[in-house]
Amino acid sequence: MTAPAPLRSIADEVIHSRLADGREICIRTVRPTDEARMRQGIEQLSSRSRYLRFFSGQPMPSEPVLHRLLDVDGHRHIAWGAILTGNPDHPAIGAVHAIRADEHNRTGEFSVAIVDAFHGLGLARMLTAVLLINCRLEKIAALEVQILTENRAAGNLIRSLGGKRCTTASGVSEYVLDTDQALESLQGQSDNVGLQQVFGQLAGYL
Repeated sequence: MTAPAPLRSIADEVIHSRLADGREICIRTVRPTDEARMRQGIEQLSSRSRYLRFFSGQPMPSEPVLHRLLDVDGHRHIAWGAILTGNPDHPAIGAVHAIRADEHNRTGEFSVAIVDAFHGLGLARMLTAVLLINCRLEKIAALEVQILTENRAAGNLIRSLGGKRCTTASGVSEYVLDTDQALESLQGQSDNVGLQQVFGQLAGYL
């Protein structure tokens, strides 16, 4: 009798979709071999976007921070990136992370960054949807988010997904995002075609 084939992991998936302006992208897990692509993506961020994402005006995060962003194992640290497939260089245009203290912790730390040229095209929500599905499979029930209070775009995104603000101090606001509630909110956004393509391709994991 032939042994059953091993079940496919969500980490093996490559999701193909389109941005609101029609450009083709793929979303896949971040890999240790993506260091050069990640550095190039960070370089494409404006100084303002780097400040809002990393709370620093440095042109490039420190080596320990970069190492942490690439230290992805799919359990303790889950990360997905978006690549512009219509460009021959296949540049990175965005990434999203959930990091927890250990793989049994049911709460993780959430972050997302999108290259400025791709703001307002639905990409943050597409990446977040993939991450949330992965988090639910890994039994991460909630995500903690720290953002600069002046980062209105990030605050609007988190609140639109049901995020609850816990504290605000020294210009930093902390939110808690319920994984299931946020995922349900994104599933209801039928006007985002790219987002619905993501859900369609990952339907087997919902």
